[in-house]
Amino acid sequence: MCLVPGLSVAFAATALAAQTTRYLALVDGGKQAGQQVVTRADDGTTTVEFVFKDNGRGPELKETYTLADDGTYRTYAVQGTSTFGAKVDESFQRNGEQVSWKSKSDAGQATVPGVGLYAPLGGTPAGISVALGALAKHNGKLPLLPNGTLSSSKLGEAQVTRDGKTQTVQLLALTGQGFTPNFVWATSDAQPRLFAFIFPGYLQLIEEGWQANAAALETQQKAAEGKLLVDLRKKLGHRFAGTTVLRDVRVFDSEHATLGAATDVVIADGKIVSVGKADPKLKADRVVDGGGKVLMPGLFDMHGHVSRWDGGLNIAAGVTTVRDMGNDNATLQQMIGEIEAGTLMSPGVVPAGFIEGESQFSARNGFVIKNLDEAKKAVDWYSEHGYPQIKIYNSFPKAVLRDTVAYAHSKGMRVSGHVPAFLRAQDVVDQGFDEIQHINQLMLNFFVDDKTDTRTLQRFYLVADKTADLDFDSKPVQDFIATLAKKQIAIDPTLATFEFLHQRDGELSPIVAGIEDHLPPDVQRGRRSAEMNIPDDATAARYTKSYDKLVEFVGRAYKAGVPLLAGTDEIPGFTLQHELALYVRAGLTPAQALQVATWNAAKVARVLDNRGSVTVGKRSDLILIDGDPTKDIGDIRKVSLVLRGDTAYYPSEVHEALGVKPFAAAAKVTAAK
Repeated sequence: MCLVPGLSVAFAATALAAQTTRYLALVDGGKQAGQQVVTRADDGTTTVEFVFKDNGRGPELKETYTLADDGTYRTYAVQGTSTFGAKVDESFQRNGEQVSWKSKSDAGQATVPGVGLYAPLGGTPAGISVALGALAKHNGKLPLLPNGTLSSSKLGEAQVTRDGKTQTVQLLALTGQGFTPNFVWATSDAQPRLFAFIFPGYLQLIEEGWQANAAALETQQKAAEGKLLVDLRKKLGHRFAGTTVLRDVRVFDSEHATLGAATDVVIADGKIVSVGKADPKLKADRVVDGGGKVLMPGLFDMHGHVSRWDGGLNIAAGVTTVRDMGNDNATLQQMIGEIEAGTLMSPGVVPAGFIEGESQFSARNGFVIKNLDEAKKAVDWYSEHGYPQIKIYNSFPKAVLRDTVAYAHSKGMRVSGHVPAFLRAQDVVDQGFDEIQHINQLMLNFFVDDKTDTRTLQRFYLVADKTADLDFDSKPVQDFIATLAKKQIAIDPTLATFEFLHQRDGELSPIVAGIEDHLPPDVQRGRRSAEMNIPDDATAARYTKSYDKLVEFVGRAYKAGVPLLAGTDEIPGFTLQHELALYVRAGLTPAQALQVATWNAAKVARVLDNRGSVTVGKRSDLILIDGDPTKDIGDIRKVSLVLRGDTAYYPSEVHEALGVKPFAAAAKVTAAK
C-alpha cells in the first residue's frame, strides 16, 4: 500500500538539535515492520533511508535532496525498489525558473516563475516534512509540480511525553492530492516537520523514542476524522423518508440475468413495497423520473479492505455492499457501528474474519495465531461477533488447517482464503475450503511444490512467468476445474488487481484506462507507475500472455460451473467496473457479469434474504443507471442515483466532492407539492 497516497516527497531536517532523526514503522499494536532514518549533512544535503516490510513485501528506498530558500526542492533523487519489486529511479532539479524531472514512468520540464513543490512518485513518507516546512513559509498553501495545489488545515493538538520531556504536536489535514485528505502529526515549531504519520488500524510511523504516544494519537486522530466524515455524510446524503416512486424504470432481474420492460418501483422507509405499474393516484413523498433507465440491485464488491474514507468512492460507483476480507478488528467493528448508526457514508459491510499464522512474513490483520487453540479462539471471536466466514492467510500453520476448517464449519461459518505456504490449492480444497481468493492462488496450484515459499514475491512472479506456457486442456488443469465445479468451490479471482503483473512503467493502469480524464491529475500520474520488475520487452510480452491466460481461466471455470465472485482488492470506486469488464472479456455476457456482482454475491454473503435483487420486502439498496449495462458493461459506471435503504446519494455530487469528474448527471427527483 502507499503510505501517504500521492504525497511522496523527502524529509527536511530543520536546524534543530540532531543531525539524524529516526522513525519507527509499527504495525499490529507496536510490532516494528520498518524504519526511516533521516540525516542532514553540514553542506545542507539530506539523505533518507526507508524500509517497510509487511506481508512478505514492501519498499526499500534511499532519497537525497537539497532545498531552496523557499523550502521547496532544489535537487531531489530517489532510488530503490517498490512494494512488489519494481525499480525506483527518480530525480528532480531546479535552476532558477527552469525545472525538470524524470522517473521510470514519466519525464517533464517546465518554466516556473514562482514557488512550486515537486511531488515525487516513488518517495517516502519522510517527505511530509518538506511539505510542512514549505507550507509554513507560504501561509498553508502552495502549488505542486507537475500539477495541483497542496493545502493544510489544523485539526487539533496533543501533548506527548518521553522520559519526563513534553512537547506539543499538531494534527494537520493535507488536501490537494488524491481523493481524500492525508492526516499527519507535525511538530509545533515555526518550521514544522513530521512527528508521526498514522493510518488507523494499520500503521504508525512515529519518531523513535516517542512510540508510547502512538496509540493515544491514533485515538485522537480517529475522532477528528470522524467529525469530518459525519459532516461529509450530512452534506451528501439525502434522506428519502416516507414513500418514493421510481417511475418508468427497466428492472434488472438479477436472479435470471434479464432486463424487464419499463415499469415502476415503490419504496417506503428503506424497503421495496411494490414492483409493477404504480397507481397514478398514489400519494408519494417524491417521484424519481426513471426515463427508461435501468434499475438494478446495488453492486457487491466481494473483496475489499474497507476504511472510513472509502465510502464515498464506493457509493458513487453504485457499490452498496462490501465484503471486508481482512482488517484490524477494532477498527472494523467501529466502522460497522458507525454505518449502522447512520453517521458514516459507506456501503454495508459483510465481514470475513482474518486469521494469519505467526512468521516473519505475517500480515498483521485480525488474529495472528501459533497453534490450534489460538485458531479456535479466533474463530470463536468471529462467530460471536456475527462474522459469516473466516479468511485464512499465507502463514497459517498447515498442521492445524484441517481442524481449524472443521471447527469453523461446526460454527456454521464459511472458510476461504489464500493457500497457506507449502500447500497447493488442491490441498485446501481437500481440507474443506469453501472459496479461494485471488487468481494467482489458483494458478500456483500448478507451479509449486512443498518447498516453494509463496509468502514471498514468488507468489506473483511465478504466476507471471509460468502461466503463459500452462496448457489449460491438460488433465491436471481440467481435473482441477472439474473439482472446483463439483464441490462448488467459489473463486474470488480479483482479476483487475492482477493487471499489475504486466503493466510497465509509463503505461496507464488498465483499471483506469479510458476513464483517466475523470480522475485528479496526480492520481492519473500515479497510475502510470509499474509494480513489477519487468526488465525488457520479452519479459513484458511473456507476462502479458500469462495475464491473458488468467482471464481465460476464469472464463473456463465459470463455463464449467465454478461459482464466481466479483471482488477488487484495489482502488475503491473504480476497480469493480473493470473486474466486470474482464469477466465479459472472459466470455460472460454483460448480464451474467452483473448477476455475479448482485444475486450471486448476495447468496454467498448470506444476505440474499434482504438485498441482491429488486424484490418486494427487501432493503432498497438500488442503483439507477443512465445506460444499459446488460448490453454494454461499460455503462455500469453511469450511475445517476444510489439508494441505500432510506438514504439517497447522487454520484455526481459525491464525485465532485472527491475531485472526480462525474460519469452521469443526477437523476431527476421531484418532491411532492
